[in-house]
Amino acid sequence: MLKTESLFIPTYGFMKIQPDVNDRMRGILIDWLIEVHLKFKLIPETLYLTVNLIDRYLEIEVAKRDKLQLIGVTAMLIACKYEEIYPPEVKDFVYITDNAYSKKEIMDMEYKMLKKFEFNVTVISSYRFIERFIKLSQDSEAIFFLSQYMLELALVEYKMVKYRPSMVASGAIYLAHKIMGKSDAWPLKVEQYSGFREKDIRP
Repeated sequence: MLKTESLFIPTYGFMKIQPDVNDRMRGILIDWLIEVHLKFKLIPETLYLTVNLIDRYLEIEVAKRDKLQLIGVTAMLIACKYEEIYPPEVKDFVYITDNAYSKKEIMDMEYKMLKKFEFNVTVISSYRFIERFIKLSQDSEAIFFLSQYMLELALVEYKMVKYRPSMVASGAIYLAHKIMGKSDAWPLKVEQYSGFREKDIRP
């Protein structure tokens, strides 16, 4: 996971190529997609892949403001097809956008995005690292869910794109340990497997 996590992740600073959209609009879109994700009862991995696809697309393609939501729902459609056993249908995404986009527009955008990605949609998310590190530290469900909440907050923040998924996951667990008053905020076993020392993740 550590060896392959840097494959197919966006480079921080990609918003500079966007004349019509900004990081605040990205945050509003992702915040809304988190609600859509909850409404459709999707698995966590789908949400992380969705955000990855949005950022990677915005890194290589200039987007108009009125097409940003289209990019978001299409990214979620692709992520659903990849991660879910029973993914929502295109008509569900048409409905969730209040018919702002047609079925054809979503399918055309899906084709365009997949072509840009050269069909490379396999990514290692921060959620996968959370699962692994929590297992190593033998933490409670409370720590796991609090860490997951931190990750979801990080998804909305554009400035968090600069950190690798393993670093974001490590920071979330470290902060959850601190909040829950755990004496050993960064267990040695997690340090050994992650490769991060406490001073690396504290910032």
